[in-house]
Amino acid sequence: MIQVKNNEQLAMMRKAGRITGEAILVGREHIRPGVSTWEIDKAIHDYIVKCGARPSFLGYGGFPGSACISINEEIIHGIPKKDRYLNEGDIVKIDVGACYRGYHGDSANSFGVGKISDSAQALIDATRESFYRGVANACAGKRLGDIGSAICEYAESKGYGVVRQYVGHGVGQELHEDPEVPNYGTAGRGQRLYPGMTIAIEPMINAGTSDVKVLKDNWTVITADRSLSAHYEHTVAITDDGPVLLTEVR
Repeated sequence: MIQVKNNEQLAMMRKAGRITGEAILVGREHIRPGVSTWEIDKAIHDYIVKCGARPSFLGYGGFPGSACISINEEIIHGIPKKDRYLNEGDIVKIDVGACYRGYHGDSANSFGVGKISDSAQALIDATRESFYRGVANACAGKRLGDIGSAICEYAESKGYGVVRQYVGHGVGQELHEDPEVPNYGTAGRGQRLYPGMTIAIEPMINAGTSDVKVLKDNWTVITADRSLSAHYEHTVAITDDGPVLLTEVR
């Protein structure tokens, strides 16, 4: 069932969203060659706790980290490790959730490590743009298919693969709520959007095939052809005045 939030609940989600967005920036500050994904995760964990929140991902389904940190062909759910180091030219994706007084924020971003290739930067830029193409359709009265079709059409027009096995979702008192928010679809179809809905829109875009594979750790999802992947996500509130990005920090 879709949980429509009232003004008081949305205010709490704004606070959770801000902590989440700030935690992403804390992670970004630690990105450089030679840093381990565990170090980034610890900095994110400590910041979330300092803000009086708890990391949404830690222990979720048994996940061992406070953030998902995925490198290069890893799409999502990368497990932070003390012996997993960033290298010059990598793409690193940081996905964070923070729960504040019972409400969750969920956000992800992709960053280059040092100097990256033009093709890697183009993938990051296209993934971010596909998000904004989608969120422009996150308006009361529109449908989920309007979001997904806008994301998919843009990404595929650039020659990229759009991940279909993993999708966005509702966010609120649960980290994952109804409805599912695919990064593909048909305009004018799917669940209608109403004020008070809060959803995570999160395109996962691959430089090559859209096909994926799960590694033996049962968490890390990679591109089937080992091509680069990028990820961009915000928690979005549907309002009468248009979409509001609850996890965006400027």
